[in-house]
Amino acid sequence: MLSEQVHARLHAAILHGGYVPGQALKPQQIAAAQGTSLAVVREALVRLVGDGLAERLPNRGFAVPECSDRRWQEITEARQTVEPAMLRMAVTRGDLEWEGRVRATHHLLSRTPVHTPDEDEFPSDAWSVAHHDFHHALLSGCGNPVLLEQFERLWTASELVRRWSTQRNPGRDVATEHRRLERAALARDADRAAEVLTAHLGLTAAALADEYPGPAPVTPEHTSRDHR
Repeated sequence: MLSEQVHARLHAAILHGGYVPGQALKPQQIAAAQGTSLAVVREALVRLVGDGLAERLPNRGFAVPECSDRRWQEITEARQTVEPAMLRMAVTRGDLEWEGRVRATHHLLSRTPVHTPDEDEFPSDAWSVAHHDFHHALLSGCGNPVLLEQFERLWTASELVRRWSTQRNPGRDVATEHRRLERAALARDADRAAEVLTAHLGLTAAALADEYPGPAPVTPEHTSRDHR
């Protein structure tokens, strides 16, 4: 479907920096550049609003969301509210196929380089996909498609903020954080898994706190179990 193709192109362009935060997404210009109709472009833009990669302006136009402190804190608060609850459900409801997905996606993530020689400023596309797939696999065991749709929207919004962040935390051991997540989930320890995920999301927020200041999300202190 043509609108899906336009949506996919705009989705990739926004996440890869083709449009900056706050930039207007003008249907006429996009239609001319894509060689398609205004109706098709508007349909694609409406889908981008649902993805969290565009917002409607008061005059009914569209723009890339601003990466403000308020937006970042709202996204983080939403993720720390929704995703740990989903993970608790997944740990309780997940079957053997769910366990297999978690193991397989973590295996791929752990063996995918975060950066490649030609993509050293941001995480590589391959790592970004593997990262998403691992988190999605963890939560997929909840069995609730409405919650999973919400996860996808929040994830995409987070990726947009992360893309435009200049802050880096080279001392952070994200691989260990992911390994703790996998272990807690597969051990069927719902409390521990939710705690580790909340901390993981909080550390991501803390890495951007200097750039997008605001009330810092609560990050649970690590316990001795972190070192097992």
